[in-house]
Amino acid sequence: MPNLNVTEIKAFVPSKDFELSKQFYKDLGFTMASEGGGIAYFHFDHVSFLLQDFCAESFAENFMMHILVEDVQSWWDHVQESGILAKYGTRVTTLEYQPWKMRDFCLYDPSGVLWRIGQNID
Repeated sequence: MPNLNVTEIKAFVPSKDFELSKQFYKDLGFTMASEGGGIAYFHFDHVSFLLQDFCAESFAENFMMHILVEDVQSWWDHVQESGILAKYGTRVTTLEYQPWKMRDFCLYDPSGVLWRIGQNID
């Protein structure tokens, strides 16, 4: 019987300005664990992604990531208090209740990548 267990899945997140994007994610609270060959490995606890020093035209603006969290209000407050919105000229949406039983908000990174951060609700 073959071992088909999956241990992790990571997305390659595009960046128009690699240095700026790396600093954005650090300021947001992610840890940059390694970097090399135009790829930076970021994680926050057990959540991770690979930031790439590459961006095809309009790719970033059509790229979306999703983080499921335990307390979306705390995350929204963290984004507001982190200073990243003013420092990077990025934007964040208000917290909303979604019909798919989630409360979430969207955060845009400096390249236009949309991060949907949400919490499941009953």
